[in-house]
Formats: sequence, C-alpha cells, structure tokens
Amino acid sequence: MERNWQHSINGIIGKIITIIQLGVSIWFIISLWTSGMVPMKFMMMIIVAALVMFLITFGLQFVRSNGANLAGMILSVLFLAVFAFGTAAFLTANSTLENVGGATYKTDNMLVVVRSDDPAETITDAKDYLFGRLTTVDQENTEKMLNEIRENVGQEISVLQYETIQEEAQALLNGEIEAAVYNEAYAGVIEETIEGYSDQIKILHNYGIKTKIEVEERSVEKPFNVYISGIDVSGPITTSSRSDVNIIMTVNPETKKILLTTTPRDYYVEIPEVSGGQKDKLTHAGIYGVDRSMATLENLYGIDVTYYARVNFTSLIKIVDALGGVDVNSEYAFKAGGYSFSKGMNHMDGKKALAFSRERHSFSDGDNQRGKNQEAVLSAIIQKAASPAILTSANQILGNIGDSVETNMTHDEMAQLINMQLSEGGSWEVESQAASGKGDNQSCFSSGSQQLYVMWPDEAVVGELSRKMKQVLGEN
Repeated sequence: MERNWQHSINGIIGKIITIIQLGVSIWFIISLWTSGMVPMKFMMMIIVAALVMFLITFGLQFVRSNGANLAGMILSVLFLAVFAFGTAAFLTANSTLENVGGATYKTDNMLVVVRSDDPAETITDAKDYLFGRLTTVDQENTEKMLNEIRENVGQEISVLQYETIQEEAQALLNGEIEAAVYNEAYAGVIEETIEGYSDQIKILHNYGIKTKIEVEERSVEKPFNVYISGIDVSGPITTSSRSDVNIIMTVNPETKKILLTTTPRDYYVEIPEVSGGQKDKLTHAGIYGVDRSMATLENLYGIDVTYYARVNFTSLIKIVDALGGVDVNSEYAFKAGGYSFSKGMNHMDGKKALAFSRERHSFSDGDNQRGKNQEAVLSAIIQKAASPAILTSANQILGNIGDSVETNMTHDEMAQLINMQLSEGGSWEVESQAASGKGDNQSCFSSGSQQLYVMWPDEAVVGELSRKMKQVLGEN
C-alpha cells in the first residue's frame, strides 16, 4: 500500500516536471521562430526533437516502476536545463543584435575647454569668460552648443570668432580667449598641429547633439557594400570621430564572395556637402559623421554604400579572444607592440592582432601596409566567424562587443543573413585589395592653411579597385 502511494506521488511529481519541460521547450522554439535566424529545416528538427524528448520523459511516468519514474524525472530535469539555458543564451544574443543594429543617428559631442590651470570647475564658473568659436565649419552644432551655454549660465556670453580649429586652439593656449567651443571630433586634427595640446587643456562642459541619418531601401539578399570604420574614441560609439580604418566590404550572398577594399586614412579627397570642392583627408570626413565618410567613398569609387559598421578598434581584442584566436597571414616579418610576427601564417590572440593591425613604422609603405594588415585580420575574423565554430562562442562575442560596435543594419537584416548562412552553409571566398597613391604635404579643408601629410590618389588604381567591386556586385 505504502509502495503504491509512493509510486503515485512520484508519478505526479514526474508529470509536473515534464509539463514544465514542455513549457520551457515551447518557449525556446517560439524564441527561435520569432527571431528569424533559424532556417525552417532546422526549426522542424528542433520541434521534432523537443516533442520526442517530451514523449519519452512523460511516457516514463506511466510505467509502473519507481526506477522508470526516477529515470524520467532525471531526463526531464536535464532537458529542462538545456532548454532553459539555450533560451536565456539566445535571448541575450538576440537582445545584443537589437542594441548593436538599426543605428539611425550620429552624435556630435560638443565641448567647452579651458586651459588645464584654469580655476573654473563648472560652466557657470565661466559665465563671464570670452569664448572662442568656429565660423567656417560645424556652425549648426556650434550654435546649439552656444545656446546650451547661455541656458546654463543664465546670461549672454562674449564670443570671439575663428576660421580654423587650429587658430581657436592656439588662441586658447595663448590667453586670447578663456574658453573654446568645438566638436570633440576635432581633437585629433588639433593634435596634428599642436603637439601635447590635450595635456594643456581640460574639458569644462560637454553636450551631445544627435542628428538623424537617412535610411534608404535595401536588401541583404542582393549584393551590397558595407563601410567598416575603425575609430578610437573613449565615449559612445555613436560619437562623430576621425576614422583611422576605412574598409569597404563588398558582399555577394549569391556567390558567397567578399571583397575587402582598404582606402588609406590620408587619401586626399573631397567631402561631399561639406568641403565645397576643397580637398581634405579621408579620415577627417568622419568628423562630420559616418554618412559623410560613406558619401566620400561613394564619390571616390562610383559605387553605392548601403550599410556601415563602426568599430572601436580596441574591441578587436575582445572579438578575437572570444573566437579563440585567429590565423592571420603576414606579408612581412616584423616586431611591434612587444610581439614578433613571422612571414606567413601567425596565430594571434586579441592583443597580438591589435598590435599587428596598428603597426606602420616597420614598413617602407607605411600606412598602405597597415591597411593591408588590417584587411588580413578582418579576413581571418570573417573566415572564423563563418565556420561552425562560431556557434560555441557567438553569445560571448555578442556580449563582449555590444558597446563597441554600431551598425545601421537592422536586427531583421542581421537575422536574415544568419538564417541564410545556416541554411546554405559553406565558407566564403574572401579577397583583399588596397588603394595607393603618392605622399605630399597640402592644406586641408578641416585644418585651414596648415600643411598636413596627405596622399594623392592613384587614379588608375582607384579605377581598377572600382571595377573589381562592381564585378563582385554583379554590375559588370
């Protein structure tokens, strides 16, 4: 009698556990289904497997054996844990894709800076100061910042105007003005001409200005171009900044071909709707927003660039380490950042890959070779990410890069690409090419009359690069 009672109790407990197992498995299936990432053939396999697991564990609760009941409960708890862990991991990854993707705005971080020894601690302390401002570029953001200052101090402020950021910065250091107002993106331009400038000033006030970026109609099922911008900023990834890495990734999902085209940061080009026909460094286009960098490259190569991905290049460490390292081909043997690189294939962790990507002084071709090395690292990451090994670390990778990557590709578009890769399988053919040119010293739109190092584009090379990109796109 007692044995039958115990068996009945075990059976009830077992059935409850298996019902919970069924509920969690349904939750897992719904999460996969609504994400759009998993191909239908895999969804059917998962549904059948979940159903079979439930039937086995639930059926064991009807066998008149305490051993069978116990085995069913143990299996049910194991399956329940697997589905619960899978659901949690998937929802985390899905949330990260939503946070990283769908960027529709850029941020200009406007600053008020004073000399490092200035006694002012807040913007209200500087209400009677003489402020400097630019009059030739970034006027709309500067006006918004000046209004922000007026609202904070509660009175009108005195302003002195300058044509170039270098003149304004030097005026601050010379004591001609007591505070300078400008876009944080210009900090790098100032450092190019005033050595040690950042150590001589302090930020008194900052104000982020968001501007919407227009989104065009597009599809990831057809060939497309992605602009990959490598920046190095300490603030939000959306902040406008010079772009030290400029790579166009031409993707053809139909032929599974990827072409990486690197353009040197010092390429001497026009910035559409900004420089008014005057030339500037490509890296300076990022000051005016990622959309201006895209437009500059579109104008240079005669192509359409649909998507962009902005990466804080120091996040490369996290990405490579999460992948378990990558194998990168080096054209030269050299040393950099405390590491030695041999000619040929090198296995690299994140820190080694970053050192490899940043080095340029070891090469006679300088920045051109650095661009090729960055392409080599990116190629290695793509190959590793497109392999089945990515499935074991995808959640870790997404968790690590969430605050270091920004793209205008939406969650649904990224999910569709993942779905296509899982459905069709296979590796991608990745090819690289790089623009080149002749070094010179010229004045730039963003730096006024100051002579800076630039690189004149080799028109023949640019034409050939453009032809190859259009070939991968299927346009010729």
